[in-house]
Order: sequence, then structure tokens, then C-alpha cells
Amino acid sequence: MSSPLAALFLRDIRLAVRVGGGAMTGIVFFLAVVTIVPFGVGPDMNLLARIGPAILWVGALLATLLGLDRLFQADADDGSLDLLMMGQTPLPLVVLAKATAHWIATGLPLVIAAPVLGLLVNVPPEALGVVALTLAVGTPALSLIGAVGAALAVSLRRGGLLMAILVLPLTIPVLIFGVAATTAGMVGPLPFGQPFVVLLALSLFACVLGPIAAAAALRFGLE
Repeated sequence: MSSPLAALFLRDIRLAVRVGGGAMTGIVFFLAVVTIVPFGVGPDMNLLARIGPAILWVGALLATLLGLDRLFQADADDGSLDLLMMGQTPLPLVVLAKATAHWIATGLPLVIAAPVLGLLVNVPPEALGVVALTLAVGTPALSLIGAVGAALAVSLRRGGLLMAILVLPLTIPVLIFGVAATTAGMVGPLPFGQPFVVLLALSLFACVLGPIAAAAALRFGLE
């Protein structure tokens, strides 16, 4: 069972990192959001420092969801999704492998780039590690929640808009506790541990239920 999953995982990563695969699109979009918002906020560096964590998290959220509508669409178009559904490997594990590959190709580069881009929104240098840590813990939940929306939209024409409508409300708790944990790690007054533990719990919750819900949505939409 592990060999087909590993092959699927590596295949999805290779497709994502190719030109036009979507991985670089997310990084460029993240960079655009983080660099454009300060121009709209103005030269108030104190205000920019206060809203810096929110800017980084909103940019990471939108960049993560940017290419999720294609997570199952290409496989559905060429018929390979039907083969995956009829194979011996449980479909929730297939979904988990594809969502993990999406996070490795899209979410992990955002985590790596966040400390550098944090300097653009006046995040203190000593807090850049906190920014990277919270994004590393929270962004897997975004990919797994997005996989559910992608599974629901795979059988619909132009399902990308529907996916965004379905997924964005579900990602709000991740956004709230991600920003809260980052802000607490930077300036307080709340302790860092409380929102960070909730953020970790949301990612674990999405890791367990997300693949099951996405697999059920795929079966419902394609049968």
C-alpha cells in the first residue's frame, strides 16, 4: 500500500513544481499581497507592525487555496481519479497523500518565505521564528480543508468559485488562532501557548477528518 501512495505523492510534487504547476504561483501571490498591503496602509510603522501577522496569514491563506481547485480536477479529466477510487489503496489515504504533496509544494515554501517577507511588514526580527512556526503548524489545516472543497467541486464545471465559497468560512478558525498565536508570540498580552495549542488541534482535526470527508465527497460527486 505504501508504494502506490509514495508514487502518487512524488508524482503530485513533480507536477506542482513544474512550470505552470501552481507552486510558484502561490509564492508570487504571497509576495504580491505582503508587498502591496503596506502601500495601502501608509507609512505608520507601528500600525504595520500590529497588523503584520494578519497580513502574513491572509496572504498565506489565499496563496494556499489558490491552486487547490486543480487538486483532483486533472486526475478527473484524464480518468486516473476513477482508477484511484477503484484501487486497493483506501481513498482517504489517497486524499491525504495528495493534500500532503500540495502542502509540500505550496505551503512549505510559504513557511520558508514568511520570515523574509515578515521584515516587509515590520515584524520584529526576534519574532520571525514565531511567524514561521505558526504557519508551519496551521497551513497543513488549510490544505486539508481545501481538499474537501476541491473534492466537492471536482464534478462541477467552473467549480473553483464554489470551492472558495465553501472553503473560506471553514478556514476562519485557523486564521483567527494563527493570527492570535503569532501576535501573542510577538507582543502579548495573551500567552502564546493557548492559541498555539488550539491551532495545532485544528491541524490534527483536519488531518483526521479532512481526508475522510474529501473521500466521501469524491464518491458522491463521481458516482
